[in-house]
Amino acid sequence: MNHPGQWWHRLDDGRIACDLCPRDCKLREGQRGACFVRQVEDGQMWLTSYGRSSGFCIDPIEKKPLNHFYPGSSVLSFGTAGCNLACKFCQNWDISKSREVDTLSGAATPEQLAATAEAYGCRSIAFTYNDPVIFAEYAMDCAEAAHARGLKAVAVTAGYITEQAREAFFAPMDAANVDLKAFTDEFYYRLCGAHLQPVLNTLEYLVHHTDVWTEITTLLIPGKNDSEAELHAECEWIAQHLGLDVPLHFSAFHPDHKMTDVEHTPASTLSRARQIALQYGLRYVYTGNVHDSLGGSTFCPGCDTLLIERDWYQLGKYRIDEQARCPECGQPIAGRFGAYQGSWGRRRMPVAIA
Repeated sequence: MNHPGQWWHRLDDGRIACDLCPRDCKLREGQRGACFVRQVEDGQMWLTSYGRSSGFCIDPIEKKPLNHFYPGSSVLSFGTAGCNLACKFCQNWDISKSREVDTLSGAATPEQLAATAEAYGCRSIAFTYNDPVIFAEYAMDCAEAAHARGLKAVAVTAGYITEQAREAFFAPMDAANVDLKAFTDEFYYRLCGAHLQPVLNTLEYLVHHTDVWTEITTLLIPGKNDSEAELHAECEWIAQHLGLDVPLHFSAFHPDHKMTDVEHTPASTLSRARQIALQYGLRYVYTGNVHDSLGGSTFCPGCDTLLIERDWYQLGKYRIDEQARCPECGQPIAGRFGAYQGSWGRRRMPVAIA
């Protein structure tokens, strides 16, 4: 269904300028933005995917990935269609690059989504698979509906959003995983059709001006963004601009979309990146998309005690107390923790919403 868009203004030449993301699309009557889901009709901007989804699934929260946001809990995940980036390596390209209405197979009001999440015992709702920035109005309404039932809201995003829109978008969010795709503007421009600085601005805003729990993921692509110099630059920037407590995930790439000629990321690359991050003092650094219990587990930054054991999305030992401290030395552990209720594990459970 069409829903009025919030961020736009009219230009002197009659076009409509979208103010949601830095792509700054300028559209005439009937035209759609680069994201595909925002369209000008009857002289105003509309979100065309409100209330419609490419599918609903219950995942482990660790899949988002969020390792410090109610570990072991389950999350009702969904996305829509379209995207405001054009990543050649997109691993959800069938959704994010879709131009087919049939991709949006499911329909649900925010209240139906929240009720379903509650019925299945989920701790939160996640906006994921494609970027929730482009369906911001729907995501924000779903977050408010989740809060009404005592649930949390999670945005899995590339962080490509304007200063005008980001305060309203992130206000109802409880957690975010921001995809920092690389640490050079050349990579963003050539492989994503975007720019680096707006993403860095979003990260600084989230960490320093909101209560949104924030984690970062960088997908390491062999020969593209995994050089020693770039990894040092990224980790140094995070340490200096965001602090040492923001969890950082280095994930393995697998060939997909327009980059099927690039090899899988070697596990040794992920381990090397993790060691570089630890050298800069980052306290919580993880490897992802691989079986690596060392790189996937949480250790106390004070005494190095194993606190949360992980193998991919499966949790083993769990030793953080309800005050989010290490039981050995009392070191506070950054994140959002509650009473541990066990691990959802690796399960991925599709659900239908009546």
